[in-house]
Amino acid sequence: MAKCIRVPKREGESARSRLMADGMLNLRARIGSDGDFLLIPILCDEYDGYEVVDAELREQEQKVTDYRDLVDVPPELKELLPTSFDVVGDVAMMKIPDELKQYRGDIGKALLKVNRTLRIVFEDHGVKGDFRIRDLEHMAGEGPSETTHKEFGVVLTTDPARVYFNPRLSSERFRIASQVQDGDVVIDMFAGVAPFGTVICKLASPEVVYSIDLNPEAEHFARYNAERNHIDRIVAMTGDSSVLIYDLPMADRIVMNLPQIADRFLGFAMDRLKVGGTAYMYKILERADLERFCDDLVWRMAELGFGIVINVSELKTYSPTMSVYSMDVVRTS
Repeated sequence: MAKCIRVPKREGESARSRLMADGMLNLRARIGSDGDFLLIPILCDEYDGYEVVDAELREQEQKVTDYRDLVDVPPELKELLPTSFDVVGDVAMMKIPDELKQYRGDIGKALLKVNRTLRIVFEDHGVKGDFRIRDLEHMAGEGPSETTHKEFGVVLTTDPARVYFNPRLSSERFRIASQVQDGDVVIDMFAGVAPFGTVICKLASPEVVYSIDLNPEAEHFARYNAERNHIDRIVAMTGDSSVLIYDLPMADRIVMNLPQIADRFLGFAMDRLKVGGTAYMYKILERADLERFCDDLVWRMAELGFGIVINVSELKTYSPTMSVYSMDVVRTS
């Protein structure tokens, strides 16, 4: 028997890719099926809120599946080899500790060898600048950094070296899309290549989604992704969302995926959000500061004349003491 998560088939590739990147995919068992669901074997007790079941799965042909088994580094450095990395389409991005810099090429080649779906591997030096672009350095593989990511029936073309895109928010995009009502007006204040807007328009029926980003490259990709997915309700815009939002209709829902400083823009969002509407804000916080942060946010919005209720969920660990939080901020008055 293998422990599995029960995943709707349209979410299967996204879930499998995230499990692989997190090192939680059980490669000893083959993925099974159960009607409209896939049974994906896992190495953990739970994952991303999916139902966990035990199932009889066929055994996978055994081969080297962990790139760390192939990399020739001194024994004392083995424990420093990264256990997780980001995957967008066929592009992998990995943070490398300073002690392992001289082995970058070998690490990249090993990763490609055990992950046949990958084409190229980059060292990720972090997200930088107002455009939130990843600083990438080639490690192994060939071709450009532009790639295609698939989730929930949509195909998203992106380039992590030119535009912002977070593959780990696919479940959030699905969650928000499932809440959108027919005819809703949606504004994405920091849209990147418009993954939220594209998934929302594919799975729901909003009147329109306004996708705003400072980066002109993001508008280019947003328009291309809308056309590629046969969507005509995305309006892509370049500029400062705190200014452009005042040229748009009052919104039923506003997406605020700028976890470092999103709360600085909440006043603008509340000003353009209908009473009863929801702003989906993401924030990186020290866990010990969460309650005080939420209390301060309620007080700050009251000072501006807005009543709000905040529903908080912890999305993932960011550091030993910090987490990324999803905050559904409902305007009550």
